[in-house]
Amino acid sequence: MKKLSVIIPAYNEERTIIKILDKVRNVRLIEGVVKEIIIIDDCSTDNTRFVVQEYIESINNEQLFFFCQDNNQGKGAAIHKGINESTGDFVIVQDADLEYDPMEYNELLKPVLKGFADVVYGSRFMGSKPHRILFFWHTIGNKFLTFLSNMFTNLNLTDMETCYKLFDSRIIKSITLNEKRFGFEPKITAKISKIPKIRIYEVGISYYGRTYDEGKKINWKDGVKAIYCILKYNLIR
Repeated sequence: MKKLSVIIPAYNEERTIIKILDKVRNVRLIEGVVKEIIIIDDCSTDNTRFVVQEYIESINNEQLFFFCQDNNQGKGAAIHKGINESTGDFVIVQDADLEYDPMEYNELLKPVLKGFADVVYGSRFMGSKPHRILFFWHTIGNKFLTFLSNMFTNLNLTDMETCYKLFDSRIIKSITLNEKRFGFEPKITAKISKIPKIRIYEVGISYYGRTYDEGKKINWKDGVKAIYCILKYNLIR
């Protein structure tokens, strides 16, 4: 039996956290794979912590684990915590909003379970699945960051910034991770690209993006940080 560790970093997500937990819990994985759910509250200032605690008490699910950061450290730091606490054979990050569909976990698992891949990226820019139409400059920014990352890594990814990255846990646990905020995506891509004989696949996924009024947090400053991280971690050998 294989296990998938689903890591959910959360910051001020009281409006959506229960919905996403229900979605993740209700996913029926490929036969022979079970899941554990690890939630990391990044010192939210709303009721996220209390909502999750009540939810856990109400379901009494032994495969759902909850950790709270003592201070707000950023999404990357929450992911690091989740990775350290995970016990699965595979690891995937699930944002606490509703932009990504947990029903697609199996699509990312297939190349790994078939023995073809060590890492699988879920691309928002390939395939025929539904994508919400939102911000032109966000799309241009994402494609530019992916292009810049690919120049250094010599990969041909279409969506480096995607949340859905499924890892063999031995690989992700072997990498030193210290980017605490939105630099996690370019850093992890740079790091895995340097691993000899690493097998990286992409599959198309759907994307149900949200507006800033609906709780979207990433902004242009995070894009600048991502450029810095691409240069930093790809130029360090």
